[in-house]
Amino acid sequence: MFTGIITDIGEVSKVEMRGDLHARINTRYDMAGVDLGASIACNGICLTVVDKGQGWFDVDISAESITKTNIMQGNVAWPVGTRLNLERALKLGDELGGHIVSGHVDGVATVISVADEGESTRFVLAAPAALARFVAPKGSVALNGTSLTVNDVEGCEFGVNIIPHTKMHTTWHGVKVGDVVNLEIDTLARYVARLAEFET
Repeated sequence: MFTGIITDIGEVSKVEMRGDLHARINTRYDMAGVDLGASIACNGICLTVVDKGQGWFDVDISAESITKTNIMQGNVAWPVGTRLNLERALKLGDELGGHIVSGHVDGVATVISVADEGESTRFVLAAPAALARFVAPKGSVALNGTSLTVNDVEGCEFGVNIIPHTKMHTTWHGVKVGDVVNLEIDTLARYVARLAEFET
């Protein structure tokens, strides 16, 4: 489990497709304190550390993860140099600063507008219809692993505001119109909607 509070920006340094996708990610984490088999959220995708060294870790990525996320950029999976929001798994006793995030990406949302509002930046995104019903005003979503509050919703479109601190310490400063970002809906919203199906 994660909180959606980004603690590092990693960079893809090597990618190899052999059966599954294998990637090496550079990081500022002290990898001496990260066990093999540990989970790290990479742009919101929960991935397992399968090898590591000073300043890097390797992950294996299944076809399911590739099809549900923004890993593919054109015909290329995570081009070398791609920057990623990173978060280590939540430990018992850690401060829960965002919201409960599983790292199981539900799909992608497309950025349809970006505009400065005071010191913050407002992003409007379009979610797939199947996921849009789980997005509610003042609810939470994880976008590229970042815990954000939904400001408003209109149909399949919803808006979020990124404050300067978040923009500076994540990859959001480089997000532009037309980009697709990983979307994880709030776990509570998922279960409430599922229960409602049985009541109707």
